[in-house]
Amino acid sequence: MTITVNDEVIEVDDATTIEGLLETRGFPDKGIAVALDWSVLPRSEWDRTLADGARVEVVTAVQGG
Repeated sequence: MTITVNDEVIEVDDATTIEGLLETRGFPDKGIAVALDWSVLPRSEWDRTLADGARVEVVTAVQGG
């Protein structure tokens, strides 16, 4: 199936979860926020299976000023 991650269209397996996607794409375990179809998801919902056409946005926290 096809999904969009941070404006990049990619192919994933039908059973891919948000947590699995983050792991395979190399995102860090901490310091990130995830939105699915424009709604921010709490970490407790990252085991959700993605649907075809889903839009995932991952934002990484950055320190500095």
